[in-house]
Amino acid sequence: MQLTGRTRVAGAPVNHGIYQPDDTELGPDDLLTALARDGYDGIDSGPIGYLGTGDTLVHRLTGAGIGLAGGWVDLRYGDPDGFAADLAQLDAALDVFTALPADDPRFAPRPTLACPGNPARMDRPGIPTDLGAALPAADWPDFAARVQQAADRCRDRGLEPVFHYHLGTDVETEAEADRLLELTDIAVCLDTGHLLLAGGDPVAAVRRWAGRIGQVHLKDADLAVHERVRAAGGGLTEVVAAGGFCPLGTGDVDFAGVFAGLDAIGYTGWLIIEQDAPARGRDLDRTRADQTANRRWLQEALR
Repeated sequence: MQLTGRTRVAGAPVNHGIYQPDDTELGPDDLLTALARDGYDGIDSGPIGYLGTGDTLVHRLTGAGIGLAGGWVDLRYGDPDGFAADLAQLDAALDVFTALPADDPRFAPRPTLACPGNPARMDRPGIPTDLGAALPAADWPDFAARVQQAADRCRDRGLEPVFHYHLGTDVETEAEADRLLELTDIAVCLDTGHLLLAGGDPVAAVRRWAGRIGQVHLKDADLAVHERVRAAGGGLTEVVAAGGFCPLGTGDVDFAGVFAGLDAIGYTGWLIIEQDAPARGRDLDRTRADQTANRRWLQEALR
């Protein structure tokens, strides 16, 4: 499979339950040491500031021999005033992403643009029939125009962004991601787990989004856990806590089909392993073991 020659593999702080910059139960140096030991090539930034900024970031990553794959930035695209205020947050993230020159432009950091949580959808994640929580059709042109503005702002700094559809947000379903791609020229971050739990088909999406996939988040998902939590009235936080995102190869994502599709379309770039861990009450030894196992599983799967 040619993917092994065209891709690099990154881990992510979210795999260890790190969602805030000051969440140092597992410090960045310890995390980078573990990633390097397990054979990861890079890391997603996680919350901006967790890995440091400026010279601290550069010294930390170069010392570990780990590249920067990019990182999450959510902006309020549905709120004109909120979006304008959030652009300072985007600029701060771009300062981080441009601090470390990439050794190969194919693996430059990807600003991962996304929406903040939509409370109604956070409470009922992956229920596309819950149309009351969906973005009204009349709002899409302005919403997409702001996404385009953010994408162009990234390009002004020499970086090519991707957009990450995500459970619990205004762009959650496959159809919503399709609509955004129709209205903008931004590439998509293919997240296999979020797409599956929102009722989508990751294998079909690879074929349909060929040429528009700018980054890949490899995330497995357990449909039975998701359905059980939803039936009990749980939201996205409860889905994560219950193991809705499980170790690679143990859930319902057809990774063989995804890899074959990515190989066929000539995908080149980062493969970021993600397995969201609970922010509280997590077992750090378990999360470390899972990420070691995930890297080994992927190595075998790509042979």
